[in-house]
Amino acid sequence: MTSNKKLTAALSGDVSRRGFLGGTAALGVTAASSSALMGRKAYAAKKGGHLRAGIGHGSTTDSLDPATYENGFSLALDYTLHNHLGEVDHTGGVKPELAESWEASPDAKTWSFKLRKGVEFHNGKSLEASDVIASIEYHMGEDTKSPAKSLLKQVKSMKADGKHEVVIELESGNADFPYVISDYHIAIKPATDGKINPTDGIGTGGYVLENYEPGVRFMANKNKNYFKSDRAHFDQVELITIIDLAARQNALTTGEIDMMDRADLKTVHLLKRKPGINVMETVGYKHYTFPMRTDTKPFDNNDLRLALKYALDREELVKKILRGHGVVGNDHPISPTNQYHADGLAQRAYDPDKAKFHLKKAGMEGETIQLSAADAAFPGAVDAAVLYKEHAAKAGINIEVVREPNDGYWSNVWMKKGWGACYWGGRPTEDWMFTTAYAAGADWNDTFWKHDRFNELLLAARAELDSDKRRTMYYEMQEIVSNDGGVVVPMFANYVFAASDKILPSEQMAGNWELDGSKFAERWSFA
Repeated sequence: MTSNKKLTAALSGDVSRRGFLGGTAALGVTAASSSALMGRKAYAAKKGGHLRAGIGHGSTTDSLDPATYENGFSLALDYTLHNHLGEVDHTGGVKPELAESWEASPDAKTWSFKLRKGVEFHNGKSLEASDVIASIEYHMGEDTKSPAKSLLKQVKSMKADGKHEVVIELESGNADFPYVISDYHIAIKPATDGKINPTDGIGTGGYVLENYEPGVRFMANKNKNYFKSDRAHFDQVELITIIDLAARQNALTTGEIDMMDRADLKTVHLLKRKPGINVMETVGYKHYTFPMRTDTKPFDNNDLRLALKYALDREELVKKILRGHGVVGNDHPISPTNQYHADGLAQRAYDPDKAKFHLKKAGMEGETIQLSAADAAFPGAVDAAVLYKEHAAKAGINIEVVREPNDGYWSNVWMKKGWGACYWGGRPTEDWMFTTAYAAGADWNDTFWKHDRFNELLLAARAELDSDKRRTMYYEMQEIVSNDGGVVVPMFANYVFAASDKILPSEQMAGNWELDGSKFAERWSFA
């Protein structure tokens, strides 16, 4: 294959991204979870039933508006009601969903998406190019708060070529654009007079909205006209917010729910022994972070940021918080499973002496630094913050842990207070992750960080089709974030979740999000 043909094949779903990228291990079920599944009885998928899923996210401030989706509950809701132009599969590859196929110009600047015919929205309207364009434009407006806005700044123009084809022209080439346009915020919704109603709950997804009480529960019924005949097996799907780990796990063991996310890693070994329960684990891009607002004192001082990065024992956090279900991070967001992960970058280690050096250089000796945390940020976030305080004390750094309420954490603390705890599901491509959370001015740039060289490389790497040149650029970008960025990334976490053995999950689960890429509602069934 020529490089351009190879590129088109990889991004049109003909081969997986991971296969295209050189044969590294595919995402999906790890040995621990696959062995558990292999030990199960052989069941055939059954149609019907009421699925009850306990989700460790959800807030009273949540909304049906795709531009506001910011946690795991919103993500599961999105994939239950909506579809997107493409979807990420168990290999980490992106394949067509509402698009039937796509094609790029040789320079990857112009992308043509052919839409599936015969797809209906929940209100009976047929999917057309105008719906796709209006759904994308909603995230591009001047007043939008959508985190997808930063992803879509590269879009120069969009036009319909008939009712079932959309042509998108970019400012410069982007070999990863099918991933970008498939971001979970960019749900395809029905348009009227060129506009969508973002809060109507209407999509093309496998289930139709019945009721939604933010921070409590969500109910949806099977879409009998769903275009995927081999998906969406349940009659009804119920998502229930259960933030407390013990309560969520107890609900599963007592049969109040059928499945749960974010298993309690402290007691998951006991959960595995419970009859009738299957514990599963996938490897993906999820990472836990402590972002600092670099536009706010004292975090505008990079020596303080470096002091805090050296003042953390990452190995102990992986051992005590993740219980070994993950690996150490290196203060950048690119997972070891990503294609261009900078594996040659020296791993930052716990070094109280270096931390003291940078603390003194920052003129912060004797000062107290507040760190906000709640377990809504990630399981064990408060314990992680307390461990961080203990580690930093050996370097003469005084950290005050501020325990915040779980409800409203993402609205009232994240990106509001100077330093806090956070989790990221990560993204399958470097450009997608960097553009979402590190590009200057991005709505979800939670460190408010700006770096001229980084932003220059971001644009250059996006347009570069030569893999070796892209690798060099992405390596440098990871080094810049690690050494200058406002984020401490101590660890990458596996997804660990559980379900009743009456549930039949996918044979090969996606690892881009928890619970089979958060598409359990349409991919799983009762056994």
